[in-house]
Amino acid sequence: MATKQPTDDLAIESSEVKTKLPDMYKVLLKNDDYTPMEFVVETIQHFFSKTREQATQIMLQVHTKGVGICGVYPKDIAETKMNQVLKSAQESQHPLQCVMEPA
Repeated sequence: MATKQPTDDLAIESSEVKTKLPDMYKVLLKNDDYTPMEFVVETIQHFFSKTREQATQIMLQVHTKGVGICGVYPKDIAETKMNQVLKSAQESQHPLQCVMEPA
């Protein structure tokens, strides 16, 4: 004789896993009176994968408003890009400043 398994005692909880998006950070370039505009444009193109036109627009924001946003990234990526820009500027002997702040 077969025994019936009690199924009323089993409770399966439905659990939803909610993933949290990473905190995002803006990578900013700051204006100075010494770094050539062409170097800024090339830096934006190289490190932020912008077109020449996009890089020129960001450079003009940096020049006229004192600061320009190059991109918004998760913290690790923003930090890496900021450090790459600072290293490149230092190697080229330009005082270009690059910072990151929460988006």
